[in-house]
Amino acid sequence: MTALTHDLDRTDESVPLSQRLREGTRPEHEQAESSGFVERLMSGQLDVAAYADLAAQQWAIYGALEDASAAVRADAQGATLVFDELTRTPEIEKDLTFLVGADWAERITIHPATERYVARLREVGTSLPAYAAHAYTRYLGDLSGGQIIKRMMERHYGLSGDGLAFYTFVEIPKSKPFKDVYRERLDALVLTPEQLDETVAEAKHAFRLNSDLFADLGAVHR
Repeated sequence: MTALTHDLDRTDESVPLSQRLREGTRPEHEQAESSGFVERLMSGQLDVAAYADLAAQQWAIYGALEDASAAVRADAQGATLVFDELTRTPEIEKDLTFLVGADWAERITIHPATERYVARLREVGTSLPAYAAHAYTRYLGDLSGGQIIKRMMERHYGLSGDGLAFYTFVEIPKSKPFKDVYRERLDALVLTPEQLDETVAEAKHAFRLNSDLFADLGAVHR
């Protein structure tokens, strides 16, 4: 066990929350990224329909997350983590209109793992520690690995602006400075040791929910 892991296990409050989240979720993060569905999609082995199916699942998830954002914004600390420029639901709807058609809402399928993910967000999302965990997992991922997905969709499936609005942050031209600010906001949250543990545990759970989602997608798109 490394010294850092030991500190994390002991809830050392001197370790910034952003660092605790990064280190504490590393195994779950790597597992989600290495799923068969993600690897096949990124390497061009699937088709645009598989990407559209992923977008449909994201629509359900971000709808629940951004409902939580609206509730959390009423809390002084929670409001520091809510950025309008991160809102993704309208962008996903644009993508689905392009990828599936104007009647996408009647044509998409929400998979069981997505339903469980949404239920979890509905259950705990308005709690500040849980919200911080899920927002960190989703939004910082979109601004990091999500940009790689965008490039692979352009390269392998011929997509450009249309269909990739989800990964295009018009109001965030440079992601690194924004991510730095976001991490600073996370680190500035005043949380008890128990809440710090809760935040890391919920982020680990969020990555596992993502892995389950990718497993469902992988079973459909071979």
